[in-house]
Formats: sequence, C-alpha cells, structure tokens
Amino acid sequence: MGFCPVSEMMQKVMEMFYTQPKTKAEGNEVEGRRKIKGTVVLMKKNVLDFNDIKASFLDRVHELLGKGVSMQLVSAVHQDPDGLRGKLGKVAYLEKWVTTITPLTAGETMFTITFEWDESMGFPGAIIIKNHHHSQLYLKTVTLEDIPGHGRVHFICNSWVYPTHRYKYDRAFFSNKAYLPCQTPEPLRLYREEELINLRGNGKGELKEWDRVYDYDYYNDLGSPDKGEGYARPILGGTEEHPYPRRGRTGRRKTKNDPHCEQRLPLISLDIYVPRDERFGHLKFSDFLAYALKSLGQVLLPEITSLCDKTINEFDTFEDVLNLYEGGIKLPNGPTISKIRDHIPWEMLKELVRNDGERLLKFPKPDVIKADKSAWRTDEEFAREMLAGVNPVIISRLQDFPPASKLDPKVYGNQNSSIGKELIEENMDGLTVVQAIKRNRLYILDHHDALMPYLRRINSTSTKTYASRTILFLQDDGTLKPLSIELSLPHPQGDRHGAVSKVFTPAEQGVEGSVWQLAKAYAAVNDSGYHQLVSHWLNTHAVIEPFVIATNRQLSVLHPIYKLLHPHFRDTMNINALARQILINAGGILEITVFPAKYAMEMSSFVYKNWVFTEQALPTDLLKRGVAVPDSSQPHGLRLLIEDYPYAVDGLEIWSAIETWVKEYCAFYYPTDDLIQGDSELQSWWTEICNVGHGDKKDEPWWPEMQTLVDVTQTCTIIIWIASALHAAVNFGQYPYAGYLPNRPSLSRRFMPEPGTPEYAELEKNPDVAYLKTITAQLQTLLGVSLIEILSRHSTDEVYLGQRDTAEWTLDSEPLAAFERFRRKLVEIENKIMDMNNDKRWKNRVGPVEVPYTLLFPNTTDYSREGGLTGRGIPNSISI
Repeated sequence: MGFCPVSEMMQKVMEMFYTQPKTKAEGNEVEGRRKIKGTVVLMKKNVLDFNDIKASFLDRVHELLGKGVSMQLVSAVHQDPDGLRGKLGKVAYLEKWVTTITPLTAGETMFTITFEWDESMGFPGAIIIKNHHHSQLYLKTVTLEDIPGHGRVHFICNSWVYPTHRYKYDRAFFSNKAYLPCQTPEPLRLYREEELINLRGNGKGELKEWDRVYDYDYYNDLGSPDKGEGYARPILGGTEEHPYPRRGRTGRRKTKNDPHCEQRLPLISLDIYVPRDERFGHLKFSDFLAYALKSLGQVLLPEITSLCDKTINEFDTFEDVLNLYEGGIKLPNGPTISKIRDHIPWEMLKELVRNDGERLLKFPKPDVIKADKSAWRTDEEFAREMLAGVNPVIISRLQDFPPASKLDPKVYGNQNSSIGKELIEENMDGLTVVQAIKRNRLYILDHHDALMPYLRRINSTSTKTYASRTILFLQDDGTLKPLSIELSLPHPQGDRHGAVSKVFTPAEQGVEGSVWQLAKAYAAVNDSGYHQLVSHWLNTHAVIEPFVIATNRQLSVLHPIYKLLHPHFRDTMNINALARQILINAGGILEITVFPAKYAMEMSSFVYKNWVFTEQALPTDLLKRGVAVPDSSQPHGLRLLIEDYPYAVDGLEIWSAIETWVKEYCAFYYPTDDLIQGDSELQSWWTEICNVGHGDKKDEPWWPEMQTLVDVTQTCTIIIWIASALHAAVNFGQYPYAGYLPNRPSLSRRFMPEPGTPEYAELEKNPDVAYLKTITAQLQTLLGVSLIEILSRHSTDEVYLGQRDTAEWTLDSEPLAAFERFRRKLVEIENKIMDMNNDKRWKNRVGPVEVPYTLLFPNTTDYSREGGLTGRGIPNSISI
C-alpha cells in the first residue's frame, strides 16, 4: 500500500483545531506568545534597621495611582526595527505591592511579576526597570522560571534603583552570562556601552547619591584651610612632591582660602558621596553605627579630656590600663551625657552606654593579655610579632653590615647605621657577623629611612621619637632574638650633618633592663605608626580604590574580569570615604593617636614614591625582603629562610590558591592571547589604572603590559591578594595585639632619659611609671583603642574568601567548578593552619602570649555570620 495523503478538507479541519484559539491564553500560545512568571527580590527604602514609614505609605499611594515598578525584557537575539537595540517585550509591573507584607525590620521581600513573552524574541539578555514610586528600592535579583527553549534565566542586580525622574537614562540589568566585548550579542551591545558611559559621568558638578558616577580626584579633602593654618594639609596626588593613588570624586565646592581644596562636610555627617551601590548594606551600616560613637572621638574630646585631667592625662600604673578592660571608665549621668547627646544621635549612643547608664568606655580584653598579662614584655614576643603580629610585612634579611641608608647623602648626610659588631656578636651563639650573614641568621626591622626625612618636623610637635633599626638573630629553635636597637635623631646642626644615633642592647635587670624596655617601646612606636599609615592604609585601602573606580568605569558587569574582581571591592569606597571624613583628616583620630600627627598622610605619600604594583605579589615581596630565596623544588617555587614565619607560611598557601583559581578562570575566557589584546574594555581598564588611577606612577616600566594570559592572571591575583588576604593580615590583628597599648604604643612623648636627669632617676625608682609617661597618654589610648576596636571587627554580613553572596553569580559551569575547587583548597588550608597551631614545634605560631596565628585562616566553612572580634577570617574585600 502506498502513502495515503490527508484530504484537503481534513487538513483544514486539523489546522483549525490546532490554531484557532478557544481562549485568549490558547491564542497567545498559537501566536507564539505566552505568560512568563518571574520572581523579584528587593528591599524597600529604610532608615537604619527600620522601614521608612513615610516612604512606604507614599509608595503604596503611587501604586494605587498606577505608578508602580515596571520591567521590560530585552532580547539578546533580535533587534528592534532601528537595528540598534534588542527588541523590547511588553511592559510588566510588580504585583501585589500594596498587599504584600514586608518585614518590620529592613529586609528582602519577594514579589511576583508576569511577562507576556513573544517567543520570536528569543533569549532575554537584559531587563529595563523603571521605578515610578516616591522612593528608591534595592533590587537584588530577578528570576524567570520557564523561558521557552532556555529554561531558568537569572539576573543578579544588587543595585539601588531611584525614581525615574532621577535618571536621564533607563536602568538596565543583564543576565548572569559573561561575555567579552567582542562576543556580546549584537542586540545588547549598545546597552552595554551606554551603561559604562553613564557610570563615568561628565566630570562636572557635585555628585548626589543617585548619580552612580565613578570618577577620580586627588586627596584634596583632608584639610580645612578655612579653619586656619593649623588645619591646612598638602594635596596628595598629582605632583612629584606628593604622589598618591586617586580617590573617588565627590565634586564638592572648593574652600575660600585654597581654591584647590575641597570643602569638608560637618564632622558628624557620615553622608559623604560614594556611588550608592558602594555604600554599606543595612546590616553593615547598623553594625558600624553601633560603634561609630567611639570613632567620633573629636566630638567627645572636651568631655573625655575633662575626665582624663583628673589623673593628669596619665595612667599611674599598669593596673590602671588593665582597668579599661576589667572595670571601665565611668561617665556620670547628667550634664556629661546630656552634652554628648547634643552632638550624637541617641541611636548611636545607646549601643555604648551600659545598662547602668554610666559606663561608656569599657573595652573587651585583647588577646595579647588574656592568658598572661606580662608576656608581651618578653624579647621573644617582641620579635615574634614581627613574624605573626599585626605588621608582619616589614622584617627583612640583613645582607650587609652595618645597615646602610638609601637616603640621598647630599641632602641627609651620613645616615648609615652606627651599630658595631662588638655590640651584637656576644649574643650570636658564637657566630661572627660575617658568618651569621652568610648563614642567613641576621634580620632587621628597619624604620629609619621612612621616618628620618620627617623626624625633625614630627618632633617639633608634642611627639618625641626616633627613627629606629632593630637587628635580630635567628636562633636554632626558629625564634628570633633581638640583638640591638638603634635610635636616631637628625643632627642638631642640620640634616646634611647626618644622624645622631644611640644603640641599646638587651638587658633584664636594673635600670639597664628598664632602658631596654623603653628602646623596644620606641621601636614599637615606629612600627605601629608605619603599620597604620603604610602597611594598612596606603598599601591596601588607598592603592585599591583606583582599581574599584576603573573597574566600574571600564568593565561592563557582563565582563568576566568584572565578575571575578567585583566581590573584592565591596564597601571599599565607602570605608575609605568615612576614613577621609573622620579618621585621616586634619585633626582626625589618626593624627591624634599616631606619632606623625599632622604629617601622617604626607609621610605616607613619601613612602608611596617607592610603591611598585608587581612587588605586592607575596612571593615577590618575600624575595625582595630577602626572607625567601628561589627554589624550584619547593611547592611555591621559593624557600623561606625563616621556616617558622606564620604570615609567610599561611600567606603562600593562600596566594597559591588564589593564583590557581584566577588562572583557571581567566583561561576559560581567554583561550588565546589575541582575545586579551583585542579586548577593548580590558585594555581601556588597564590604561586608565596605569595612567589615571595611579597616574603618578604612569611612566614606571614595571606595569604588566596586559597582552598575555600571564599578565591578566598576575594582575588579578595581586588585586585579589591585596583586597582580601593582605588586608586581613594587617587589619584584623589590630585589636588582639594593639588593643593593649603598652604592647603597641602608637606615640611617644619624651626622649630616652639621660643619666643624671630627674627622668632617669624616676626610671630607676619606678620604671613602670616612667614607661607609661613615655608612651601613649590616657586620652590618646582611649581614642586609639576605640578606633582599632571598630577596625578589627568582622561585620555580621561578611562574605569571606571562597564565598559569594549568591551561588548563581555566573551561568558558566566551568568557572563555577573552578571556584568550588578553590573553596575546597581553602578548607584544606584551614585544616593545615589548625594543625600547625597545635604543633609545639612551631613556636612562633602561638608564642609566650598564647595567641594562635589565625589572621590568614580563611573561615570558608563559617556560615554562621558570627562577626565581631574573632581574629580570624579573610573577607573578600577591604570592607572595614
């Protein structure tokens, strides 16, 4: 039998059956249209932790008037008739805004939305959102569950959307698929390009919270020249004399007395401009406000000063210092609290006033004195903290003796060390200096060259301090033993006459022992100030901000490198802006509590002259400091000369894990180098960083050329290392070690006592009183401890290295698999760190104070959002 065709009549009947709609919905199916359900997760405008009732009411009124939140899907396949943009779907509105119950406290709310989908549009690559409400909303995600032929489509937004009248353009969000510029679907190209143009702004005018503009400026907002000469500060950045990384532009008006300086906001204002999406989330902001009163010490200064004056601004005994943690300082009810409340919102104050309404300043006990209140004074602990303390990034191997200065002798004269061999060889286990250098047994903590150019000016203030060099000997058990401390001053007849130096050696008994304790204090003062200004502020906070700005200006959210780096920039611009407002400004907390005082930021600019981007890579840094040597037989390609160096040991593990992850990720998107060379956004990004963001370094030859996978991997690894692990290592140990100021004094107020003077007699009679009179005074201690308590806290919404705030951060499966391998590697490192901390062979990991080294413990498996002074965990970003 042959094939029997269907009759023409029967064919028409069948066509009618399948194509003629019985209902409107069925008709849409036939015409290629159907309803697509979506879920939208957002957070409404709030004030602190509470919903803004007025905004909520007005938004509901707008809904009833038909002014809701609308969305349109944008095709990634087909273009509109003009051929420039993706075809737009029909407008849809969030449903049930009025009747949806939202949390009493600020939180996420889920809404539904129904799109009428035309299958001829193909895959939706973007969404246009218009907010017709009275107030802004935080759009977290949009998810479409059943796109024909594609299934689930997810949009990660994480952005504040203001009412439409605030924008001159449409707000567009893209699906979580990464594209290089050349691979972007044609219908999305213009949206991609226009979004970057919007984020760059036009460089004009004062920026408002809804502007979303990322732009650059110099550090011209630290001083207040209109308040008088004492508040004037040099502009940092843009000159050979004061080079500096760029900060985010705010566009505020200039001061009257100096047209180059930007006007400052009132001290108690925290509303300094940063793009809205860079500001703290509601949980982080609440955490920050709960402790911000202590940071705003300038407002409380008169009140605290009056209290301190009762004891003449001195701690009389070490017990007085310990009372900060065990008893607290009481502020009486009545006028004092009333005056404070005149300046500080009660919501901030109530978090810090105890239940009795009196005790304002009581601090948690720092780790360094929890197990033993005096172990910090030992030479072993003094040296160990150079390897496992809050500033373990400075110590270097001594390769020439005596230590030489790199300062220009034509300007500063002879600044080489005056330490003699005979002073140190008697404590070197029978070795000579030559033998010890050859065997890699001598090390130095050198703060001479960085301080000497500023020391004369610093000592013209109430500070009295020295430039220091500390030489140490590596013992057979892996610990370091200090051999000598050299304290130097500028020559009284002028800088060209060189340095005037004194050398001190260890002693345990009598006045010699007390003198040695003071010498260690002066060295600790140098290290503490250098740590805050350079290791911490300059080398993490300040140098990363240009990368944050350039990434948002030049890399689309669709770009794979944007997706790689963006989590490592969270909150950085915000915390840096707050620092400029209340910490590093003229008369700010940092100037009050750290020894360079008004010259603090200027001195960090002097150090920035020697900053090299590629030397921020941990292996390169260790090799440069001479604490490691190349060794291809070792896992990381180098061998540590101090085997028990906790920061370096843990850091190399973390560095290697980051580098492997970055290489695997980048190799997926750049299988060939020509894709890198032809990536217009990547090349613009790198050009802008080198020439603008770090513009004072634009002519340096060491910048990677950004032509190969090696260049991309090296660059991104360094950025992630600085933003995550390096910052964690130099930040979160502040309170555990420096929360007890005698261990890490931040300034000194008088010089070393000379024999025959009343100060020397006091040192002989009561060394503890003499020590306390020399180091940080009571007022500065209160302010300094308040500050570092805030800086050392993990927020409750922290996202740690190896974590993302959403599992669907990319649609690409291979990068997701590589990230999971990265996470598992970090878990292995956690276990290894715990094993080493419990191994008695590694004496530097715990030390006399019995504080295990956990500053580079990733904390990948901790999903409890513990927060607080944990002393462990590597956040993804510089967020505090």
